[in-house]
Amino acid sequence: MLEANAFWIEKPGVGALRREPLRHPADGEVLVRTLYTGISRGTETSVFNGRVPASERERMRAPFQEGEFAGAADGEPDGYEPIKYGYLNVGVVQDGPQALIGQTVFTLFPHQSAFVVPADAVTVVPDRIPPRRAVLAGAVETAVNVLWDAAPVVGDRVSVIGAGMIGCCVARLLRGILGVDVALLDVDPARKEVADKLDVRFVDVADAPHDRDIVINTSGSDAGLQLALETVVSDGEVIEASWYGDRPATLRLGADFHSRRLSIRSSQVGAVAARRRAQRTPGQRLELAMQFLRDPAFDALLTAESSWRELPEVMSSIANGSRTGLCHTIRWLEQSSAEQNSAEQNSAEQDKGNPE
Repeated sequence: MLEANAFWIEKPGVGALRREPLRHPADGEVLVRTLYTGISRGTETSVFNGRVPASERERMRAPFQEGEFAGAADGEPDGYEPIKYGYLNVGVVQDGPQALIGQTVFTLFPHQSAFVVPADAVTVVPDRIPPRRAVLAGAVETAVNVLWDAAPVVGDRVSVIGAGMIGCCVARLLRGILGVDVALLDVDPARKEVADKLDVRFVDVADAPHDRDIVINTSGSDAGLQLALETVVSDGEVIEASWYGDRPATLRLGADFHSRRLSIRSSQVGAVAARRRAQRTPGQRLELAMQFLRDPAFDALLTAESSWRELPEVMSSIANGSRTGLCHTIRWLEQSSAEQNSAEQNSAEQDKGNPE
């Protein structure tokens, strides 16, 4: 019998690894062996701590989630149902349609060593994109949707507040639009190092420019949203890309909020942005995001890596704030990413010397 190791949230703030059976794929399905998963700090922290509001439980379901949301958000920790949750998974197809066997694929699947899904649920990772970088596909897809909502044009002045994983992805994509002046803001001056690697101008929030045509808030804080309102131009629009879970957000909507006719619009990856919904499917949006990941600058967002055996402790430390960084990846093979990259490079060099 096939088996897999899977990460489950047993109750708010507590995770564990389980061994579970794995069936053989049927026609039209694939068996994928996981190489890396990525932890989405904002959403997965809210889920791990049981902070998903009852009103959002259906909308917040991951495509291959097992178990139902419940817990601290509604004062019902005693009735908490274990959940298998996550959606940043890169692996290799081991069984299924012949055309997919051996292909590296991205799947919106939780943290698990191997799994079976419909073949149309996987997206092939293009050549020259390292598997570990490919876990960022979900974050870049979110950034694409945010920019479809924001709709910047040539010459716009745009601030991105919050240099987390999503904010950094948004800023890097904005950099590619001709004539757009991009400023990436954060309260943590250490994030300048990542901004420099992304070739994006970093600005401390204390020095935030006040002439922004569009401001995108990805900080996950009401302070960031308030700063966005204060720094966008009159008649300007603020895109709120943060998700607060069940946390309250307080804003000062007096003063000049009405006289300057400001707008706040939400952006969320669960549906394709309205401006593109008639022309693009979620699958096409993900494929576009994957193409952007050919850019090696995105490696700057991969700030830590751990073995799957450490996942319960890693998730707990990320959720309680003691472990910082951007994208923390989980390695499901015993080989480290450095060793794997070296092996891939050696293999490529051998291929060059041994043409078929």
